[in-house]
Amino acid sequence: MVRSLGDLESTIMDLLWSSRRPTSVRDVLEVLRTERAIAYTTVMTVMDKLHTKGLLKRKPAGKAYLYEVVATKEAYIAGLMRETLAGSGNHAATLVHFLEQLSPEEATALESALQVYPPRSHPS
Repeated sequence: MVRSLGDLESTIMDLLWSSRRPTSVRDVLEVLRTERAIAYTTVMTVMDKLHTKGLLKRKPAGKAYLYEVVATKEAYIAGLMRETLAGSGNHAATLVHFLEQLSPEEATALESALQVYPPRSHPS
C-alpha cells in the first residue's frame, strides 16, 4: 500500500530523491537545519519510519546507517495515483474528472506518455 507522506517525510524524501546517493541522518540534518531547528533524533525517527514503510533502504556505515530511496519520485507518485484510482467507485468518472483538471502542459505530457506506452489491447 502506497501512503501519502507527512510534511517532514516529504521534505526528507525530496532531499534523498535529489541527492541520488546514500545519505546519512547527519547529512539530512545539516540540510534541514539551514531551514529550521530540528533534533537529530527527530530526523532519525522519521527516516527509520520511511525505511519501515518501504520507501528507503539502508545499510550499516559504522555506528549509523546510510539511506537510499527504493524508487524514484515519479514511481512513488504513480503508485499514489494508481492506488487512488483503485479506491474510486467509478474509474471512468474519476478519470474524466482528472482529465478535466489537466493544464495544457499536463495534457501534452499525458499525450507524450501515451505515445511511449500505448494503452494495452483488451481481448474481445
